[in-house]
Amino acid sequence: MKKIKKILIANRGEIALRVMRTAQEMGIKTVAVYSDADRNALHVRYADEAVRIGPAPSKDSYLCADKIIKVCQDLNVDAVHPGYGFLSENAGFASDIESQGITFIGPSPEAIEIMGSKLAAKEAVSQFDVPMVPGVNHAVTEASEAIEIAKQIGYPVLIKASAGGGGKGMRVVEKEEELAEQMERAISEAQSAFGDGSVFVEKYITSPRHIEIQILGDQHGNIVYLFERECSIQRRHQKVIEEAPSSIVTEEKRKAMGEAAVKVAESCNYFGAGTVEFIVDEHLDFFFLEMNTRLQVEHPVTEEITGLDLVKEQIYIAEGKKLSFQQEDLKVTGHSIEVRVYAEDPTNNFLPDIGTLDTYKRPQGKGVRVDDGFEQGMDIPIYYDPMIAKLVVFAEDRTAAIAKMIRAIKEYEITGIKTTLGFCKFVLEHEAFCSGNFDTKFVDKYFQPDSLNSVDGTEEQIAAVIASILMEEKKNIGHAISTKSQNSENKWRKRLKH
Repeated sequence: MKKIKKILIANRGEIALRVMRTAQEMGIKTVAVYSDADRNALHVRYADEAVRIGPAPSKDSYLCADKIIKVCQDLNVDAVHPGYGFLSENAGFASDIESQGITFIGPSPEAIEIMGSKLAAKEAVSQFDVPMVPGVNHAVTEASEAIEIAKQIGYPVLIKASAGGGGKGMRVVEKEEELAEQMERAISEAQSAFGDGSVFVEKYITSPRHIEIQILGDQHGNIVYLFERECSIQRRHQKVIEEAPSSIVTEEKRKAMGEAAVKVAESCNYFGAGTVEFIVDEHLDFFFLEMNTRLQVEHPVTEEITGLDLVKEQIYIAEGKKLSFQQEDLKVTGHSIEVRVYAEDPTNNFLPDIGTLDTYKRPQGKGVRVDDGFEQGMDIPIYYDPMIAKLVVFAEDRTAAIAKMIRAIKEYEITGIKTTLGFCKFVLEHEAFCSGNFDTKFVDKYFQPDSLNSVDGTEEQIAAVIASILMEEKKNIGHAISTKSQNSENKWRKRLKH
């Protein structure tokens, strides 16, 4: 059994810091890699050692496997943790790392390769009695074949790229006369985004929920599920708010989904931390969507309800240790919600809003966790994902968790850029979210950018009132403090009425 003494984190920002903190608690040395844009980043300062690997663009730095491997060799690194994104689901990178006698903290290259292709994943999983969305599990290249498939399963259908994600290479088709054109567009987009134009056709679930199951497997054949995460609040097919557990999943359904997720993991001899994603229809029937062979952005909510440190478990598994618990040892405790704080403008179609963090003050208090990689005065780089932080809360139940998150959002002070905090507060206060009656179409159904503008306008008005009062008080500096205080309060109340 191998003891890991030094880990290189092949990533940046909050996830790099998050891995380093657990490693430090375990007495493991850490190595950071960084681009020119991140030379002053927090993860660089936190690590025991840090090495520059290239210019700002990720293709010249964080995606350069050969440079990362060279750092591993130069600094006698025992293991590499890939985080998420970048090279985390690159089977070739995992294989190259292991060929150097270095441990890859993740699944086998073979498992990454199988689950990295939606078509290969569907083929592997189909042998294990896991519910699948009606459709085909082979590449479709001709519109005529797609039309025949659509006739069999019924419209609407979804044309979907086999490689990649994030909504690219994905088209919903409502009727036959649109299919050929939409298929051509999906193939072109998939080829451009992923270098792989393979697409498949399946039934489109019209009111879907996106629910995923966290699994852990060791290298001795033991696999457990760590319950579900609700990930249906999305924009542009990407998650913004996640929670655990889901408000609609019963104990019976949780067990069924968990056992199905374990079967998915068994289909590729999986070990390490992984996530099996399901799409759930209006009847609460669930279907396999895909498997992510890495740590998820939203893993903290699972940690909160289980009491486990998933990075620590990843490291133990990579060292060859058996899981220290069985399925019956695990239970859901309390409720956790995570909101992703992006440097985006929700009033402008969630477009990135890059700039400087003029003010940056984190919320505090019991049950509030902030995973981030920034501090006040730092710039948000234009080269990478615009996520600033993950704000996570934990409470005894869902109602209390929602209230705690709203309080935390109000406490989070960020100026200099637009963020998704206001949008997340809008969601948390919406009846559909509070009741649990929502799906992945929440933004389309309920969100109006003007609702945030009105809130911003009120805040600006209050700020103007305060500024005006302060100016008047300076002019009347000779008044008694008690009189001034009373006048200030009266003026404040009077102006707010207007």
